[in-house]
Amino acid sequence: MALIGYARVSTKDQETHLQLDALAKAGVLEVRQEKGSSVGPRPELQKLLGQLRPGDVLVVYKMDRVARSLKDLLSILDRIKASGAAIRSLTEPLDTSSPLGIFMIQILGAVGQLERSITRERTVAGQVAAIKRGVTFGRPKLLSPEQELAVLAMIDGGATQSATARHFGVSLIVVRRLRAERAGRKNTGLYPVLRDYL
Repeated sequence: MALIGYARVSTKDQETHLQLDALAKAGVLEVRQEKGSSVGPRPELQKLLGQLRPGDVLVVYKMDRVARSLKDLLSILDRIKASGAAIRSLTEPLDTSSPLGIFMIQILGAVGQLERSITRERTVAGQVAAIKRGVTFGRPKLLSPEQELAVLAMIDGGATQSATARHFGVSLIVVRRLRAERAGRKNTGLYPVLRDYL
């Protein structure tokens, strides 16, 4: 039986030292590691899953190091099972060598997905509250209020949107947004998730 560790952190600024120390204490000699969000391709993990052999045990510090969602977790578990290997978490009582362990991993994945949904709802609620207080998100405006009025006046005078954008040194999108806002169709494209809450 070979113990193969996998360690991952979400950004290049973070380090895997904590995970590596825990894996070493568990007797894991071979460790694959990478830095990147769980929503990314995770090439080291994919390579590792493809190299697992019967009897191997994939050891991780926490299950959220390998899976981004319950669906992702179940897919990974299927690949591990098909290879005849197992997976074990060092900080959670989970081990796929038993039916109860598989059930517990599925429950953990569902709970993790629920926690992410709750966090997202709270984030959205905070953004909505900030917007209602007048807080603006995104890049600062390139034009002053006076310049915005001048843009609209230039277009009203017969200038094309492209020519107006070049004259003020902005993109065509900026000019179109100003026209849309004046027409009462304020652009909320940056916050599609918030529309249902406002």
